[in-house]
Amino acid sequence: MILYGIPNCNSIKKTINWFQSQHLEYQFHNYKEDGITLAKLKEWNKKSGWKTFFNKSSSTWKLQKIDFVSLTTATALTLMKAHPSIIKRPLIEYGEKIIIGFDETLFKKIFLTIKKETK
Repeated sequence: MILYGIPNCNSIKKTINWFQSQHLEYQFHNYKEDGITLAKLKEWNKKSGWKTFFNKSSSTWKLQKIDFVSLTTATALTLMKAHPSIIKRPLIEYGEKIIIGFDETLFKKIFLTIKKETK
């Protein structure tokens, strides 16, 4: 499982704390240090569509002065590559799926089931 985000983000901190409290193993991918590849963004786009992980609430996005409605897939992915803070957090890869956002109920359903199955 890979957790993508920015370490000082409150949602990331909540996710890390929750994972640790449940003794779940994960890798952390820090956008600030490691960036994000266009290939990875394209992979996520195929899985859920870029609009599901595009953060319109981001202050970085608000500074772009671009109309969201006019965004194409290519433009949106390029913007997220250049400014990873425009990607919703947390974004978690597990197996072939991605989870977007902190949702403890969903986390329990998915990750605690996985944890039980691996015992």
